[in-house]
Amino acid sequence: MVPLRASKLPLPPSLSSAISSLLFDPLSLSLSLSHPDSSLSLFPSLSPSPLSLPSPQTLIPPPSSSSTFLRLQNPTNPTTATLFLVSSPLRGGSSVLLRFYTLLKITSQFAKTHVICNQTGLNFDENKSGVVFNVSHGVSVKLVGSVNVFVMYSVSNAKVWVFAVKMMDDDGVSVKLMKCAVIDCIVPVFAVSVSYGYLMLGEENGVRVFALRPLVKGRVVKRRRAEIRELSNGKLEGQSLPNGVHHTIRRIEGEGTTEICSNNGYLEWKSDKHCDSVKLKSVNLGQDSKGGSTCFAAFKYKEVDSYKLSKVPLQPAKAISIQALSPKKFLILDSVGQLHLMCLSLPVIPVSGSDIHCHVKQLTNTMKVEKLAVLPDLSTRTQTVWISDGCHTLHMLAVTEMDTSVGEKENKDSEEKPVGISVIQAIFASEKIEDVIPLATNAVLLLGQACHSSHELQLSLIYCVVRDSEATELLKKKCHGDQSEMPFSGVPKRRQE
Repeated sequence: MVPLRASKLPLPPSLSSAISSLLFDPLSLSLSLSHPDSSLSLFPSLSPSPLSLPSPQTLIPPPSSSSTFLRLQNPTNPTTATLFLVSSPLRGGSSVLLRFYTLLKITSQFAKTHVICNQTGLNFDENKSGVVFNVSHGVSVKLVGSVNVFVMYSVSNAKVWVFAVKMMDDDGVSVKLMKCAVIDCIVPVFAVSVSYGYLMLGEENGVRVFALRPLVKGRVVKRRRAEIRELSNGKLEGQSLPNGVHHTIRRIEGEGTTEICSNNGYLEWKSDKHCDSVKLKSVNLGQDSKGGSTCFAAFKYKEVDSYKLSKVPLQPAKAISIQALSPKKFLILDSVGQLHLMCLSLPVIPVSGSDIHCHVKQLTNTMKVEKLAVLPDLSTRTQTVWISDGCHTLHMLAVTEMDTSVGEKENKDSEEKPVGISVIQAIFASEKIEDVIPLATNAVLLLGQACHSSHELQLSLIYCVVRDSEATELLKKKCHGDQSEMPFSGVPKRRQE
């Protein structure tokens, strides 16, 4: 076994409320704690080896229904920014309030963000320090953020909205919000993931995959150059008027103005520097839309002869968690505790109309998985995965790089190819594991629940770290095909005496 060090993180005295859930941003090392009263505590720039939590520098008052971290970056500018987004019901739930907070690099503190939005149904309210989205909040709203994009799923509205966010200054204190697409859902959604250029919706019996770029780009309506012909005897005969027709029409479109000027019988479209030559409209599509930029990855269950039982659930399994391993590999956890590996054929973000091919393979495991957590690291061929049974057991897994090409030529042999997954470490906690947050390749933060002598349930933070040298050596062995550990059994092989 790999040496392990674990310790409880004492909460700061100013944080008197209990903890209900965690949210961590690995890029900015920011931590968010949710409390039972739906308030939030933000900890910016958390140390990767915390001995204790400092006092939260940002307290977000209730109510809050969902939250996520969002990273802003410009391909032509190295400047990046980290945003924290919170949703809340407003006006008795008839609207949704979106509050944005920017992590300032100079002070390492979160500050309220000024949001520019000029689309119908979106309005920035200075008094509420947030954007009012004129849709019903309903019983539940879920936010999921990525790079320059976030999505919001509403259970009551049965819709998924795709938003794009753009920095208007260097530090991200002022941003522009744009609604890009809306997906009408005809079946329930149990998980939402946005990563590596894909939007994924967890459904019954599988995952629906959308290419993100066509959704963000929207529908482009081009303006065509028109021609005005001479009117003679009530008809246009294709001749210019003697003195020409001079007329100007000005109208506001977004932040700029557009001119329609006719000179010598021809219409010319002119726009100032703030107006684009094309008009962008939001994309409206159904959840079951057919096309090259979407696909459905269905679960494939199998029977395991050694256990003499069928792994196919009696009820349709639901995809409840989707975690990215790499740009074309994703781990899926279903509602019966099974893990599936989904492989996509496109390693880069697809363009509009390109086909998406996917293949799902069930992983063989004996433990019913309740919690799945992954911290992707593209610098190594082996990814670290954390799984828990939702009780007192936590497993650290190593997933090795393999051939995951998918397409029309895939055959039975490729489907039966074993997946390189093995157990690195088994951790047993005295507290019941409620949440798992990876901090680094060899470190994890647990939210544990313990029952004290007063029979009162209390949640605590547990920081676990695996010794670097030992973990690195094991990961290197896995990359070179050393299978000294039983693949994904949860119990290491006994060494022969």
